[in-house]
Amino acid sequence: MRIPDGTMVQHRLDGQKGHIDGLTEIVNGPSRNPDGRTQYRINVGKGDRVLIAEEDLLILTDSEGLVRMAKEKGEYRSLVSKQLRGVFGEDRFIVKSS
Repeated sequence: MRIPDGTMVQHRLDGQKGHIDGLTEIVNGPSRNPDGRTQYRINVGKGDRVLIAEEDLLILTDSEGLVRMAKEKGEYRSLVSKQLRGVFGEDRFIVKSS
């Protein structure tokens, strides 16, 4: 399952946070998503984007366990949360306040 655009994420190693802004096909490089061709494009603010493979992403949740998303209502966030939790282990989710 592809992590939906707008999902708030954090880089597993350096802690950089942002939201998913699409996929970018990668010609060269060591890390790629499970499809073997892409990396997630992450909007980290001020017009800056970084490319990160799925294995290096943590998914941010609120205190109730709902996935944090840019500009999405609770019902959709609940659906996405259920779908992502069906694919990723609990160690891939972290609580972020506000």
